[in-house]
Amino acid sequence: MGRAVVPTVADIGGGLRLVHIHNRGAGAAIFGVDILAGSRNETPDTYGLAHFVEHTIFKGTTKRKAWNIINRMESVGGELNAYTTKEETVVYSVFPSGHTSRAVELISDLICNSTFPNAELDKEREVVMNEINSYLDSPSEAVFDLFESELFRGTPLAHNILGTEETVARLSTDDCRNFIDAHYTSGNMVAFYAGPMGFDSVAIQINRHFSSLKSAKPDNNQDNGTFTPSIGRNTTRQSVGSHQAHAVLGITAPPVNSRERYAYSLFANIIGGPGMNSLLNVVLRERRGLVYNVDASAAFYTDTGALELYFGCDNDSLARCLRLIDNTMKRLADGTELSPAKLDRAKKQYLGQLAIAAENRENRIMSEARTTLLLGMPLSYELTRENIQEVSMDQLKSVANKFSDACLYVLGE
Repeated sequence: MGRAVVPTVADIGGGLRLVHIHNRGAGAAIFGVDILAGSRNETPDTYGLAHFVEHTIFKGTTKRKAWNIINRMESVGGELNAYTTKEETVVYSVFPSGHTSRAVELISDLICNSTFPNAELDKEREVVMNEINSYLDSPSEAVFDLFESELFRGTPLAHNILGTEETVARLSTDDCRNFIDAHYTSGNMVAFYAGPMGFDSVAIQINRHFSSLKSAKPDNNQDNGTFTPSIGRNTTRQSVGSHQAHAVLGITAPPVNSRERYAYSLFANIIGGPGMNSLLNVVLRERRGLVYNVDASAAFYTDTGALELYFGCDNDSLARCLRLIDNTMKRLADGTELSPAKLDRAKKQYLGQLAIAAENRENRIMSEARTTLLLGMPLSYELTRENIQEVSMDQLKSVANKFSDACLYVLGE
């Protein structure tokens, strides 16, 4: 990992920044844009708009019909994709090297020239509504949105990304166009590229095709609310008639620009990371067979974050699982669960996982683009390593103590 290519970042004109990783000799490349616009930028009347726009920019531009858009990269063996989060929209293409100009031109067309024809919007509206219903049919997924609606209650982060059938039914061509005009601007996005083409050559392609992009950085006018961790456990239970109980516990976490986030990331990996030796996987599954999986994650936004723990178990085992989790948090909080030697091993394991993850070129360039968008620069592995190594036992005890009063949302009987 220490020998990884260092990304180059520069403003290439109009406030648009390019994050570039030069993978010499690579047979494939990736190009895309990361836009600081997501579900938190919506109003209550337009919940689901950011995600709907992400879907419908593929449905026609002033130059192309929908079929021409989806065929443009696939015809050369590439793929075109996009996704929406609470704070971002990412549009990107992975393609065989030699087709960078094709990818840059196509994505610029989607960003700058989408027309949102009514007939296509109506068809895609049905697709999104089916997505909403399919999501609600999966309690292991739906429980996260329901949990976050409680954790972030009263703020634009509370509602889910898909919106509701009612709000999606109302979204119009003007809504989509206005969202693009307000947020898809050069000062509000980062372009990214990883592949064999050099920085200057990629920058020339971007400047050629993105010349019509608005340069102003928008006033997002976000009413972010006040993020206050719950005091005492706020428990919400909803009956869905499922065989299993699906539970999420969590607390608010520091924002992405806080060094405290490293303690939360490490804590999440210790209690429910991808390793089978994660603390709660051992406590709940390996020793007692109470759950099939237990996963912890930490997400960091511009002004807050979330530390979440998910597990699914038989409804009859829910209370026992919660007691075991509470007991584990108490042992972490009082220092009896984690010795200095165990902490050192936990740091080594986490850093090793990060090093392996960084070998995935697609994941790495997207991660570098996101940190540049939110923090103004990429975060090197060396800096991440230093911050993880500096996490103290007292910091982890503090996180565990807060987690003892975590909010809880349960879908089950």
